[in-house]
Amino acid sequence: MIKSKINKKQFGFFLITMFGVLFACKQDASNLDSILEGKATVHVDESIFPIVEDEQLVFETQYKAKLTLVSKSENEVLNDLFDGKATIGVLSRSLTDAEQKSILNKRKITPKITPFALDGVAFVSNKSVQDTLINLEDVAKFMNGEEIKGIKGLVFDNLNSSVYKTLLNLIGLKNVNQKNIFSFKTSKEVINYVAENDGMIGVVGINWMFQPTLDLQDNVDKLNIMSVKGIGKKEYVYPSQDNLAKGIYPLARDLYIINCQGYSGLGMGFASFVAGERGQRIILKSGLVPENFPSRKIVTRPNIVNIKN
Repeated sequence: MIKSKINKKQFGFFLITMFGVLFACKQDASNLDSILEGKATVHVDESIFPIVEDEQLVFETQYKAKLTLVSKSENEVLNDLFDGKATIGVLSRSLTDAEQKSILNKRKITPKITPFALDGVAFVSNKSVQDTLINLEDVAKFMNGEEIKGIKGLVFDNLNSSVYKTLLNLIGLKNVNQKNIFSFKTSKEVINYVAENDGMIGVVGINWMFQPTLDLQDNVDKLNIMSVKGIGKKEYVYPSQDNLAKGIYPLARDLYIINCQGYSGLGMGFASFVAGERGQRIILKSGLVPENFPSRKIVTRPNIVNIKN
């Protein structure tokens, strides 16, 4: 009799345990997204936000998916990926080998990195200023504390941004000695400030100028995109799509989707979409350069019919 009672208790405990496990698994499964369905959060480098938003809007119309975009500086996006606060990030650079190993060691996940476009960093000035040319050697001197004619001040989105780091790396500076370096929090604030202040030069991701939001359009119309002379170069180059594709614009940079989900979720689906035919057409239309140029379908007819009125 005692043995029978013990068995019943053990069996009851087993059922309760299994029910708990199944319920927990069901809850976890309901929270997971698949490649083309469900919900996911994407942390985006603020300087390239417009093109990612364009891709998001079309992706959501094609599939049963909802992506929440979180706009942050490059440093913040990277830290979120390292700490596990983010599983999908969009950056203007790839991860270094050390960064990939760090994510693997901390999170036991190998990041999937997908290049999808070529972007550029642009200098913008108020249209009241006649000069639309800027020399990177002059920029380097200005940031080292020298007074340079035509540069009253440089305005960045923030000093943790990829735009700021791209410029510093290119001109070979680690420390800035110029007091007339200003920073805000967003590219919108840079555009609005430069539009209202003569002599100030803003530094933004080019996509903010090619495809501004409706609330920015009036101030974008007050700005010139400047042609840039690279260090040691002879010619000034405008950041057009053609010049970006030719590789002659000195402030070009590649864009990447970093997927750290560790399973077949929306990170994989979104990256495949952006790198695919439809996503690359969106890149091409935006004024940036797609990683893979979308194909063009040419329909030929064996006979030409002359239709007379």
